[in-house]
Amino acid sequence: MTKNDSVDGLAPCAMERDDVVLNIGARLKRARLAGRMRLRDVAEAAGCSESMLSKIERDKARPSLRTLHRLATCLGTSIAQLTAVPEEQEVVVQRVGTRPVTVLRNSTRLEQLIPPSDKRMLEGNIHVVDPGASNGGAIQHAGEEVGYILSGQIELILGEIVYQLGPGDSFFFPSEVPHSYRNIGTETARILWINTPVTF
Repeated sequence: MTKNDSVDGLAPCAMERDDVVLNIGARLKRARLAGRMRLRDVAEAAGCSESMLSKIERDKARPSLRTLHRLATCLGTSIAQLTAVPEEQEVVVQRVGTRPVTVLRNSTRLEQLIPPSDKRMLEGNIHVVDPGASNGGAIQHAGEEVGYILSGQIELILGEIVYQLGPGDSFFFPSEVPHSYRNIGTETARILWINTPVTF
């Protein structure tokens, strides 16, 4: 088991909403098989063990945000596409409590503000991060990102620089800069996070 393989318990990695449940593991497996890639090759590219990837594909374990991003990149897709809800509307209103939520490892959840689509230029989520939880490590990709701390205290690491942020603080950076975060407070943190294009 590698450093990235630690799991906070075995549970389905799914998008949860009253009228839809989409398992990310099954989508990852379909993408891998469609690309005719071996379990071992994808696991090595994502920095996790073959057994861990197998558990993720069978929805027996949750990946961290970092691992999910690496898996999506290796498979030629994105987190947005992996969590897409089968609907296409120009204007979307989502009521409180009805937005899709992607549950990840380390007590981190992504509440979708913008239904993913190949036609969209923006991706928006509320990152809900429990005390002590993190995104799993540094991520970098094409694009730009902006965020606003709704509640809680987080540590945002951009390259070699560490920022401690609280409610009302905001940030912006090019996505090529390695970035990661963790909750350094005692309450759940909520971060409004927008990036473009939809490559994450």
